Amino acid sequence: MEFEFFSATDTGRSRSNNEDSVSIDPGRALVVLADGMGGYNAGEVASNMATSHIRGELGRWLAEASSAASDHDIRRAMSLCVENANRAIYDAAHANAQQAGMGTTLVLGVFRGDAVWLGHVGDSRAYRLRDGSLRQITRDHSLLQEQIDAGLISPEQAAHSSNKNLVTRAVGVEAGVELDVTRHEVLAGDIYLLCSDGLSDMLDDEAMARLLRSGESLEAAAAALIGAANEAGGRDNISVILARAKASPATRSWWPFKR
Repeated sequence: MEFEFFSATDTGRSRSNNEDSVSIDPGRALVVLADGMGGYNAGEVASNMATSHIRGELGRWLAEASSAASDHDIRRAMSLCVENANRAIYDAAHANAQQAGMGTTLVLGVFRGDAVWLGHVGDSRAYRLRDGSLRQITRDHSLLQEQIDAGLISPEQAAHSSNKNLVTRAVGVEAGVELDVTRHEVLAGDIYLLCSDGLSDMLDDEAMARLLRSGESLEAAAAALIGAANEAGGRDNISVILARAKASPATRSWWPFKR
């Protein structure tokens, strides 16, 4: 399988600075998106620390790992790199009063062969568009999701809740962090969307699916998603990473002929 990537980020209409950070390493088929939180510019610091640390450390591991690296190996490498980024952000927050309490949500993807490994912390999300249908394939670490799981509110009620931004897990807030990692089979034609809540809070799944289906290129689709989120209010920073899978050209040998 071959993969095409594109990323974009926008400040939105209500914020004066952008605390989101996105990073792509096409050579390693690694993508990372973070949505920072904290006073002053601390959220921006946390998200940039997360994306740069994970791209650097996990990218090096992927470069050295053989194609035979097991599912366990990949999951462990992702978790260890996020734990190290968590510790770096946590230590920085405790060393600088202006960065106290900073943290970031996170979603990252590792694409290898016919599979993708997705890791996330908080409410930054990953979706998959397959055969025109969009499906969320990460599960938020948020108060709203816990209320939905407990049957206290419906998903429809959650869409209009004032508690959308209350996450129950973030990178850098505590000394340790748990990364949820899931493995998904990839089919040719799949499009994977990683985004901050500045997109998913502004657009419902059907709107995102429609825009992804209508985009002739990943760049056009990303621009359409961000434009629609801004049209809907743009209440937060908006970041997207898109990845599209296509089958590798078949390798054929002229010898030996078979009769």
